Amino acid sequence: MSIPRFLDIEYCQTDDVLFPTAIAWSLGDGQMKSVVIAPDDAWIPEDGDLGDTDLLYLEEQGVPLLELVRELHEDLPDQTVYVDGMDPDEILVDLIFSAVQQDAPFEIAPVSELINNADSEILEDRRRELLFDEGLEPQLPENGVYALLLLAREAGLLEDM
Repeated sequence: MSIPRFLDIEYCQTDDVLFPTAIAWSLGDGQMKSVVIAPDDAWIPEDGDLGDTDLLYLEEQGVPLLELVRELHEDLPDQTVYVDGMDPDEILVDLIFSAVQQDAPFEIAPVSELINNADSEILEDRRRELLFDEGLEPQLPENGVYALLLLAREAGLLEDM
């Protein structure tokens, strides 16, 4: 059985810049992938001010964009991928794919379109509660994806994980 796909993106945001720093997504069998993203040079402001974001870490540990895009094409072709709806996920996905001059192979939709028996505020409250209950750091994208998988399981959309 194929289960819904979920995605979460961590990002750097200052007054001058917005770009993805890490991404996690789920596969049709419920497994997850997560990577740190090596930033495109065009994303880095001339003054180098990235707030609390460690540029050296991203450059040393990050996956090159071309490799990330290739993997997303392999894992999520022609899928609807659900996000928490709280972050600028569509903008961040566009940044990733436009940096390598490609279109995303998937559509993004808020999880409230998948779990439509509760409004988005209730779903977000429950997602935060699940993160807290599981002792997960909300800023890690793999934890965001895990919380969305738990939400879907609670809604009866997954077999036992």
